[in-house]
Amino acid sequence: MAKRLNINPNALELKEKVVTIKRVTKVVKGGRTFRFSALVVVGDGNGHVGVGLGKAMEIPDAIRKGIEDAKKNLIFIERNDADSIYHEFVGTFGSAHVLLKPAKEGTGVIAGGPARAVLELAGIRNIRTKSLGSNNKKNVVHATIEGLAGLKTPAEVAKLRGKTVEELLG
Repeated sequence: MAKRLNINPNALELKEKVVTIKRVTKVVKGGRTFRFSALVVVGDGNGHVGVGLGKAMEIPDAIRKGIEDAKKNLIFIERNDADSIYHEFVGTFGSAHVLLKPAKEGTGVIAGGPARAVLELAGIRNIRTKSLGSNNKKNVVHATIEGLAGLKTPAEVAKLRGKTVEELLG
């Protein structure tokens, strides 16, 4: 899973977005019991984003539980000057693959529904994405998070290679 932050989520101004609500049925001796599963993304629009899954008998309770779970799984994404990512990357979760490509200023967020929710709440304003493989919403959201968590800044790459950022960029 992605690298987690040790910050107080209550200190951030988090916005939430419900990606999907599913009705789940369990067949028991007396009939069927219905529950609801809510996939929720939270973020502050400034690099912090998290995803959570909540399950409950009622929809509002499922959403509340999803928000609480998402706050526990916050990650931080470094962005460049154009509010985009530094390099191309493919995030994978299950059989869902999400290709993340940097874009120049003015491009906007070119992404499908589940990936768009994550990117907008992370504060990424210019990016191109393509969902490959499975189109299961939960897996696409997690693949997007994994992709964003796997990104490296030029400073991190330079440190790994034992060079300066100027030497790396030419």
